Amino acid sequence: MSEYQRRYLPSHAVLRSFESAARHQSFTLAAAELHLTQSAISRQVKELENTVGTALFRRVGRGVVLTAAGQNLADGLAVDLENMHRTIMRAVSAGKMGAAIRVATLPAFASRFMIPRLPAFFERYPNIEVSLSTRLEPFDMSEGRFDLAVHFGKADWPGADLRYLCSETLIPVASPSFIEKHGFKGPQDLGAVPLLHLATRPFAWQEYLEVLEIDRPVAMSGKYFDQFLMIIAAATESLGVGLIPDYLIEQELQSGALVPLIEGGMTTNNSYYLVTPQNQNNAHVNRLCDWLADCVSDRKEQGKA
Repeated sequence: MSEYQRRYLPSHAVLRSFESAARHQSFTLAAAELHLTQSAISRQVKELENTVGTALFRRVGRGVVLTAAGQNLADGLAVDLENMHRTIMRAVSAGKMGAAIRVATLPAFASRFMIPRLPAFFERYPNIEVSLSTRLEPFDMSEGRFDLAVHFGKADWPGADLRYLCSETLIPVASPSFIEKHGFKGPQDLGAVPLLHLATRPFAWQEYLEVLEIDRPVAMSGKYFDQFLMIIAAATESLGVGLIPDYLIEQELQSGALVPLIEGGMTTNNSYYLVTPQNQNNAHVNRLCDWLADCVSDRKEQGKA
């Protein structure tokens, strides 16, 4: 930071006082929250107004409201303070635990594959912390927000290194009560029963039925959902037959809540990849990637993939 920037950057105390006053629209409430006097809040707000060269509050009756400039500053400052808080918390976590890996992943992959297995990872690597955030589309890994991303699709992510993890196999499943109600006996019955579709893959059922050479006049008819997690819930509640990645329904298959209607499944043209910033060589991230690859290998050995 240059000397010029330091000169015009208010202290954290001043910014904190303004943020609290702006959030409460009250110097009195801000003073109570920060354990300061009302006059101290007023002085710090005045200092900030002198720095930016404009009024940030205007008095209305016995209270205050933000000016347009004050609202703009408050909106931006709230985001900046939250980012600062997260950065500090990551540093605290790294200091306490030794390492903190920030992972961007797909919601279903996180909740159905990673999280159930994470206790084993933490047992093996107690000094590594993992934080998960959901992302559906590729982003710029060079921005440094994440150390690792789980990507589903083609091996195409500009400015990043990709490591193949596994393919995807879809299997048709339904609840036992649905099977009994509709008298499902074999593949040909898929031509008449209600189907559950993923909105982002509207042709999946049509392609699957064509592979099985099953005729269905309107293959794309049925109920649509925008996440596999919703389809799993809908299939469990007997709303129809779901065409779901096998790794997402391990628990339901094991408990019998969902039953495969046909032996075997359809491998899609897309795969899962582990994505890291280009030329990154982070030992802790490498351990997590190796562990995920081991989890996939374990599924194959158990005949689940």
